[in-house]
Amino acid sequence: MTSTVSRTQVELTNARARIVGEREGVLADLIVGVVRSGSAVGRTVATAARTLGGVVTPLGWSMLAVTVLALVAGYTLGWTEAVVAGWMAGALLAIASLYLAGRIAYDVGLTLPTNRVVVGDRAPGEVTVRNPARRRLPGVRVEIPVGTGLAEFAAPALASGEEHSDVFVVPTSRRGIVPIGPVRTVRADPVGLLRREMVWAESLDLFVHPRTIAIPSMSTGFVRDLEGAPTRDLTQSDVAFHALREYMPGDERRNIHWKSTAKTGSYMVRQFEETRRSHLLVALSLSEADYATEEEFELAVSATGSLGVRAMLDSRTVSVVASAETPQFAKRVLFSARRLSTVGRGRLLDDLAGVETAESALRLPELAQVASEDAAGTSIAFLLCGSTVTATQLRAAAAHFPLGVDVVAIVCDEGAVPTLRRVADLSVLTIGYLEDLQRSLAKRLAT
Repeated sequence: MTSTVSRTQVELTNARARIVGEREGVLADLIVGVVRSGSAVGRTVATAARTLGGVVTPLGWSMLAVTVLALVAGYTLGWTEAVVAGWMAGALLAIASLYLAGRIAYDVGLTLPTNRVVVGDRAPGEVTVRNPARRRLPGVRVEIPVGTGLAEFAAPALASGEEHSDVFVVPTSRRGIVPIGPVRTVRADPVGLLRREMVWAESLDLFVHPRTIAIPSMSTGFVRDLEGAPTRDLTQSDVAFHALREYMPGDERRNIHWKSTAKTGSYMVRQFEETRRSHLLVALSLSEADYATEEEFELAVSATGSLGVRAMLDSRTVSVVASAETPQFAKRVLFSARRLSTVGRGRLLDDLAGVETAESALRLPELAQVASEDAAGTSIAFLLCGSTVTATQLRAAAAHFPLGVDVVAIVCDEGAVPTLRRVADLSVLTIGYLEDLQRSLAKRLAT
C-alpha cells in the first residue's frame, strides 16, 4: 500500500516559525514585519560601517575622537592645552588625507590557471602589478580577498613599463565555491590614520569540487540494456513485440500482419510492449536534520557526484535533485526540489560545490515526494541522506515512487561498517567511506 506524506504535516522551521510559531493573522504578520525591517536596517548599518572602515582605520577613529573631545573640552573649560592638542590632532588628520589625493595609474591583473579543482588539490593564483605610466610610481600594498581570508602583498616602486608578480595559494581543504578578489590597492598615510582602496581586477570564482570515485558501469544502475527495458504497458508501436490481436478502428495499417490475416480471414495487427530507456534519479537531502555531522553530508555529496558522473559517462539519462529551502519569512513550507545541471561532468560538480545544508530544507521523505512527481519514467532512484534518517522515514520516502522503480537508499554514516539490508522493497546501503560505495553497489547487484 502506497503511503503519502501530507504537506500540512511538515513543520515550518524557518525564521518566521521561530518568531511567531504557527500563529497567523495581522498581529503575527506585524511582528514578522518589524523583525524583517530591523534586519534590513541592521544590514544597511553594517554595510555603511564596512565602507567607512575601509577609509578610516581604528587609529584614525581614535584620533578623530581625540580631536572632537579636546576642542570641546578646551573651549568649554578654557583649557588652552586641550585646544592646542585638538587642533594638532585635526591637522594630523588633514595631512593624512593629502596622502590619499590623486590617482596611481597601475594596471593590476588577477589570473587563475584553472577555476576547477578537487578538494585537497593545490590551487595557485597570480596577481600582476604593471606600471603603464611614463614616470616611476611608488610602491603600493595589494590586497586580495580569498573567501573569508585576505592575501596581502607589497609591490615595490616600479619604473615605466616594469611589472611585479606574486603567487598565492588558495586553501582547498573544504568543498565549496571560493570567491577570489576583486584585487584592490591600498594607499595609506605613514601614521596609519586613513587609507584609500582602489578596486582593479574583477573577482573570480574557484570551484572546489567534491571528491568522487570511479564506479564500474555495471554498478551505475541495474538495468543492463542500452535501448530500453520492456515493461508491462502495451502500445501500438515500439520495438518489443508482444502478441497479435484483431484489427480495431484507429490502428495503424503499417502494423497489420498480413500472413496471419491471410490465415484467419480477418485483419490482425501487431501489439508491442512499451520500452523505457534507463532513467537514473539521484536525490540528495540538504536538511540539517538528516545528518549527524558535517562529515556525513560531505560523504553524501561525494557519493552523489560519483553516481551522476558515472551515469553521464555511460550516456544514461540522469536527473540530480536536491532539497529546496523554504524562505526565512514564508508562511508555508516550500515543496520544491532544486534540479542540478547534468549537461556535463563539470557543470554537475560545479553545482555540487555550492550545495549546503539548511535547517528549513526539505527532509528526505518530502524530497522524494517532489522528485517522484517531477521525474517521469524513472527506472532507478538513489536517495542519499545521513545516519539520522530512520527506517520508517526511508520507507516513507520509497513509497512515493510507483511500482517498477528500483529505489536504493544510501545512508552515509562516517566511519561505519558498510552494510546492505532490505526494508520491504527498498535496498538500504550504509557506507562509512566513499570507497565503500563501489563495493556496496557491486554487492547489491550480485544479490
